Amino acid sequence: MKEQIFVLDKNQKLVELNESEFINENQFQELLENYPKLISGSQINPDNPRKWILISREFGVPDELNGNNKWSLDHLFIDQDGIPTLVEVKRSTDTRIRREVVGQMLDYASNAVTYWSIAEIQNKFEKSCELNNIEPDIKLLEILDETESIDKFWETVDTNLKAGKI
Repeated sequence: MKEQIFVLDKNQKLVELNESEFINENQFQELLENYPKLISGSQINPDNPRKWILISREFGVPDELNGNNKWSLDHLFIDQDGIPTLVEVKRSTDTRIRREVVGQMLDYASNAVTYWSIAEIQNKFEKSCELNNIEPDIKLLEILDETESIDKFWETVDTNLKAGKI
């Protein structure tokens, strides 16, 4: 039996939410792009929930130095601690969801820490912000502690990336 979920609307009327499947992966990818909080940061750390910032959708992953991108990651997010988070979207009906996707993510992660540069990540983030008419520094301040500088944040991302902390 499915659980029922209700919300109160602005008129204090109870509205039932009905579960439905996504039409396609792109539909869910768009929701993640616009609402990163769909990835529950409190499940990772209830005392210090992760706050995500989207770096880019369809972030290319090469398999050699200065090579062309072999794969395309659905989303690259970074949390407030500068830890890159790779997100790949698959429908539950996708039969590849288990072993193949785990292997795919391992390929992405191992090649990302080897071949991505902090300059490339920053560039993708700035382009993503530009497409959405958002000031990159203002967007970053949404997830940063008020005492942390933006330059220090990017240094931390670089350190985490080089250490393989993905």
